[in-house]
Amino acid sequence: MAGPIQLIRLTWNSAAPPSPASVERRLRAEGVEPYAWSNRPGDRYATHEHPYTKLLMCAAGSITFLVGLAADPVEVRPGEGFILPAGTPHAAIVGPAGCTCLEGHR
Repeated sequence: MAGPIQLIRLTWNSAAPPSPASVERRLRAEGVEPYAWSNRPGDRYATHEHPYTKLLMCAAGSITFLVGLAADPVEVRPGEGFILPAGTPHAAIVGPAGCTCLEGHR
């Protein structure tokens, strides 16, 4: 039986607070072409997976991803994110203030 998914965490490396524009630059530095999306408080995404590696960072609010078969919770707040390997099952629950995230694919 496989262990928990080991996500590579993306961290904020600037003294300035994150914004959609600065998070976009951070993800471009990781070699992806990011796009932004937003959700209302409490919105949910059902479990799904992608055929590509996803790089995601939060720019505002918060969102908790439930990652892998064990649905391990991974909360991301502004300036936090992760690299999600292709084929990894995940779901998500948006935090109480909604969220704006940016993501790109490899």
